[in-house]
Amino acid sequence: MNSEPLVSAQLSEGIAKLKMLPQEKQLEVLDFIEFLQAKVNQQGKASSNWQPGISALEAAGDLVGCVEGPEDLSTNPEYMQGFGE
Repeated sequence: MNSEPLVSAQLSEGIAKLKMLPQEKQLEVLDFIEFLQAKVNQQGKASSNWQPGISALEAAGDLVGCVEGPEDLSTNPEYMQGFGE
C-alpha cells in the first residue's frame, strides 16, 4: 500500500488550515516545526556518535575460568532433560 498520496493530501490540507490561522499562530506553527527539526537532527547526531564501550567479555574477563567445570555445557546433555516439556 502506497501512503504517498495520503501524506500529500494531509500536507495540502494542513497548509490550507495553516493559511487560515492568524499570522501570530502561523509563526507558532513554524517555531514548532523548527523545534521538531532540531530534535530530529539532535537524535541523528547522538546515534551517529555512538561508540562501543567495553565488551561483556572484557567486563567479566577476570571471572572467566575462575571456576571448575565443563567448558561447554553441551558435554552434559542431561541438564536439558525435561526442558520445554
